[in-house]
Amino acid sequence: MNYKDRLVSDYQIMLGKPVIKGTRITVELILRKLSEGAVIADLLAMYPHLQEADILAALMYASDVMANEEVIMLKAA
Repeated sequence: MNYKDRLVSDYQIMLGKPVIKGTRITVELILRKLSEGAVIADLLAMYPHLQEADILAALMYASDVMANEEVIMLKAA
């Protein structure tokens, strides 16, 4: 799956944060709910217009962002 098929980032929607296409549901919200203990079934019940593939796309996007993050090591004081 390509997350670009399900996510969009548009400065006119949620100030450009990545969202599920056709919604104002941000990737951040999906990740926050999952980190609070929600499971995919919970998210689908909370947001019935979402599909499981939307949630998986949000996870894939987040993992790609983390994989490409540049870490700069500072010397310890």
